[in-house]
Amino acid sequence: MASGKKGKKTPSAVQAARGSTVGQKNVPWGTITAVVAIVLLAAGVFGYYYVASSDTREQREREEVAAENFTPDRNNPDPSQKIDGVTIKEYQGGAHVRPNERVAYDQSPPFGGPHDGFWASCTGTVYEEAVRTENMVHSLEHGAIWIAYDPERVSGEDLETLKLRVENEPFMMLSPYPGLDSSVSLQSWGHQLKVDDVTDERIDQFIAALKRNSNTYPEVGASCDALGPGQFDPDNPPPFNPEKPGPNARPMGYQGSAGAADESMSGGQ
Repeated sequence: MASGKKGKKTPSAVQAARGSTVGQKNVPWGTITAVVAIVLLAAGVFGYYYVASSDTREQREREEVAAENFTPDRNNPDPSQKIDGVTIKEYQGGAHVRPNERVAYDQSPPFGGPHDGFWASCTGTVYEEAVRTENMVHSLEHGAIWIAYDPERVSGEDLETLKLRVENEPFMMLSPYPGLDSSVSLQSWGHQLKVDDVTDERIDQFIAALKRNSNTYPEVGASCDALGPGQFDPDNPPPFNPEKPGPNARPMGYQGSAGAADESMSGGQ
């Protein structure tokens, strides 16, 4: 009589072989190594750019802090008056001299007065060499900020810190100024601030308060674009003259020279 219990099945040879193959399957170390390498590379790249961009992030933070308290408004048309060390003077705009004429400025660097009929490019322009002051002053008349620095005292990382404030920033320009009596001097029309530390918070306060502040410069709406060869070429600008102006220099209060370029000739508006 047959028993009702079924006998225990024995795995077939094929099943045993399959089990053995699965159990002995190789770990994909090559794939794992490649993935780990990619992750490490990505982390390294991210870390590098995070560190490399730290200066830029710090500068943006300085600008944000300055903007909170030094942005002009109806009740505070010239916030620079609250900045310690700012010199403020009244200058009449519109007096132009010819490219071969010099002005006997009353300040160094100058921040107002007669100036060349062609303005210096001030579209976030970094000048590697010192530029003729008569052209730079004209840009101030258009609402620009000019950061000048002593090349004997400012270089390397300090210079890069100044460039962060200027490069690709509209109505900003930077240039060396030999013989400067401070490390850094900031100019806007009728305003100046001299400091000895490139991280001084007053630099950003000055910029926030005065760049294109329509309450403080004469030619509101004027351009800062490069004029080009024959007028003012930012790739080959007229050089700075370190010599004191001679007896033929135009005085402060001068009303302008016949034949000097005017805004209509140079497309100023």
